[in-house]
Amino acid sequence: MANQPNETEMPTDTIQSVDCHAHIIDPIRFPILGRQGYMPEPHESGTREAFRKVLSRHEVQNALLIQPSCYGVDNTAMLDAMAQRPGFYKGIAVVEPTIREKNLAKLSAAGVVGIRFNLVSVSPESQTLASWKSERLLAQIAELGWFVQVYADDAQWPEVAASLRRSGVRVLIDHFGVRDVAAGTGQPGFQAVLALGREGLGIIKLSAAFRLLCGPHGADVLDPFVASLVDAFGHDRCIWGSDWPFLGVAARPDYGETMTVLERWLTPAERERVVWHNPRSLFGFSV
Repeated sequence: MANQPNETEMPTDTIQSVDCHAHIIDPIRFPILGRQGYMPEPHESGTREAFRKVLSRHEVQNALLIQPSCYGVDNTAMLDAMAQRPGFYKGIAVVEPTIREKNLAKLSAAGVVGIRFNLVSVSPESQTLASWKSERLLAQIAELGWFVQVYADDAQWPEVAASLRRSGVRVLIDHFGVRDVAAGTGQPGFQAVLALGREGLGIIKLSAAFRLLCGPHGADVLDPFVASLVDAFGHDRCIWGSDWPFLGVAARPDYGETMTVLERWLTPAERERVVWHNPRSLFGFSV
């Protein structure tokens, strides 16, 4: 993968697309207070202005912004970016399990369409770590028709999937639904993810492939995982995200490559559904 990010020139016949996984991180305008999750390095900032330039350069029409762990439940930086371009962005927030309905309503009015449970990079002391066990919060999310987005370790998925299944929420699954590709597709965690797909309860993000391909792994290591995911979820419940601004990796990928890797697994018509039609329909983009 390229060491210089965001340099790929997009072809003139680029498929219209929506980036369904990106973060706004602006420590100058919105200071990071305390250690609540992964602490970005100075070169890992991702301001609203920088992201808008990246989207424009690559002709990406919309984006789903994801609250990063470093800001905890303070969604201000994400909401600020959303307010600058109403309707252009949607958001996935992080909230306390005791959040009031009126505050959820405010988030909804701002364009938030779900909440995230980050069980991997959040601080062990965070109140949000066990939010997926809160029946009250899950019931509120289900009532709103929002999504619950989950980033979990493989060993956590069987229990988490069972809880989400009981709640009736719509589930967004981060980053291919797997962390340890060396364990194969038969591992219990990945099988729990596939079960959510077969039951029609989940949407899978074919996002951040570069995180799974670090080290000795080539793109072919993901072939059986993608085949299983497409079989379980179907092309109508797959979406793509870049994971910009690419935190915590030694060699930052090229933004364009995060989408072109899909060419390995999907036909042009399938890619168009995954990167454009599905997210436009799922998240209600109208501009």
